[in-house]
Amino acid sequence: MKKLVLTWWLVLCAGLAWAQAPVPLLWKVSSGSNSMYLLGSFHLLKPTDYPLAPSVDAAFADVQQLYFEVSPQEMESADLADRMSRAALRNDGRSLQQALPPKTWAALRAYAAKTGMPLEPLQPFKPWFVALALTLAEFQKLGFSPALGLDQHLMQAAARSQKPTWGLETADAQIQLLDGLDTATQGDFLAETLIDLQDMPGQTDTLHRAWREGDANALERESLADLRARFPALYTRLIVDRNRAWLPQLQALLDGKKAGARALVVVGALHLVGSDGVVRMLADKGYRVERLR
Repeated sequence: MKKLVLTWWLVLCAGLAWAQAPVPLLWKVSSGSNSMYLLGSFHLLKPTDYPLAPSVDAAFADVQQLYFEVSPQEMESADLADRMSRAALRNDGRSLQQALPPKTWAALRAYAAKTGMPLEPLQPFKPWFVALALTLAEFQKLGFSPALGLDQHLMQAAARSQKPTWGLETADAQIQLLDGLDTATQGDFLAETLIDLQDMPGQTDTLHRAWREGDANALERESLADLRARFPALYTRLIVDRNRAWLPQLQALLDGKKAGARALVVVGALHLVGSDGVVRMLADKGYRVERLR
């Protein structure tokens, strides 16, 4: 499935040195005297993606608090990696090889032989975890780092400025989102991941460039449309359900009694764009929404 892996990491990147700051996927949403900024993140970036555009710096300076998908406090939790690893361990008495269709296992063996990756350490894990681990490794080979993602950058800026930070969902909810996928979907995810990895540089460059250019239509076309068409249930679980779950929290910020309260909300760019994006949902609720260039 074309670009499914990148959808996960944008919801989830090319070796060019960029001459100008990225055009931000930045919106201002208003309700009376209250306002809120929405900023689309790319979760893995390069040093050349900084500095950010002045409009992002201005939005950060204008707010009193920041919201992320998961709070910085949880992201920095010492046991977060252990919790994910425990969830990813198989508990059905089967190895990864036994759980996968023969064709998918053969593709994984071919990838391992090509990259020199040992397969034995992967045997105790579920397919969703293996797919994400392979994807992260390939991103890092291309020079991208989670530590440089826009979320991390702004979490650190908030800490330096002593601005309160919050999460729209918990880390455990994100883990369950992946671990709750049925066996067949997990196998499909890994199989398509292995296909996507064959052209990771090209696909990554396409989406990274779209993010840098602030091209919401290209992001929707190149990633969301394919996921929606090929795996509608997965699209609903990954994108639509989470957007809807966040909406009451965002409305509470906009409709709060504290006049002039402002927040910057930083989430994966794919949650903001398209017909099921948070931007459209808020506009449909009657809030004033404007794109900031």
